[in-house]
Amino acid sequence: MSGPDLDPSQTSGRAGWAVRLPVILFAALALLFLFRLFTGDPQKLPSALIGKPAPVTRLAPLPGLVADSAPVPGIEAAAAPGKVTVLNVFASWCGPCRDEHPALMDLARIIKDRNVRLIGLNYKDRDADALKFLKDLGNPYSAVGVDAGGRMGIDWGVYGVPETFVVRADGTIAYKHVGPLSAETLKSKLLPEIDKAARP
Repeated sequence: MSGPDLDPSQTSGRAGWAVRLPVILFAALALLFLFRLFTGDPQKLPSALIGKPAPVTRLAPLPGLVADSAPVPGIEAAAAPGKVTVLNVFASWCGPCRDEHPALMDLARIIKDRNVRLIGLNYKDRDADALKFLKDLGNPYSAVGVDAGGRMGIDWGVYGVPETFVVRADGTIAYKHVGPLSAETLKSKLLPEIDKAARP
């Protein structure tokens, strides 16, 4: 006894859909990802590190970087006892980093007499390029650590530069700013977050 005859066009049609469906689903997800990437506000992305201890951060200094006739140190720790720390992730190859640099120079002047330090994490850069960048535009940082391989950036959850973190004196991360700082965001976002982090 033989079973019912199957129409070959039906079986080939089912097989075709079995192959096409995963491709269609993948394409739809990729389009959704691209849409969110280019239309979303990256500054609204939450950081899993907020409220948690800053990663252990020890980075060698940028060779040749000098301030007041003394070498600028590398990063020994992301937090300093009794001080709020602002850690800025930058690179010479990053166009937005160049755009935000005047705001960082302003920040360095504003916090000069406060109990706040500004340090730089140089991300996936060449030493010579980073040095030229800071010599040309000015060095706002009290310390600059070299993260040539990007390993420390991974620990901090960095997915692009520039990014800026505010670390409380107790070593916990209080705030993360994604993207370039401007005079406006410095005044409306970063400085208030620094003030909040300084409160006991």
